[in-house]
Amino acid sequence: MSEQTVALTSAQRDNPACSHTRQTRAVTPGSSGCQECLETGDTWVHLRVCLTCGHVGCCDSSKNKHATGHARGTDHPIVRSVEPGETWAYCYSDHLLF
Repeated sequence: MSEQTVALTSAQRDNPACSHTRQTRAVTPGSSGCQECLETGDTWVHLRVCLTCGHVGCCDSSKNKHATGHARGTDHPIVRSVEPGETWAYCYSDHLLF
């Protein structure tokens, strides 16, 4: 993963179905992989970045589900995929993929 900033697209930011998009900002991912898995030497399937703080966590297809754990533990509502070619985002609070 590159050290480039990640943000919502303008269409995602203006999504009327999600009340949390204005809480996001352009972030630089905090690590090159799932932060917790890197610390423990574990593996992951796909990565998500928190658009509040830049935390990088593993997806729910990964055994540890660190992205979801981070969102629940911090009330940071929106993550974006950082997988190559993917630009979708997910709001945990509204249970909305966009």
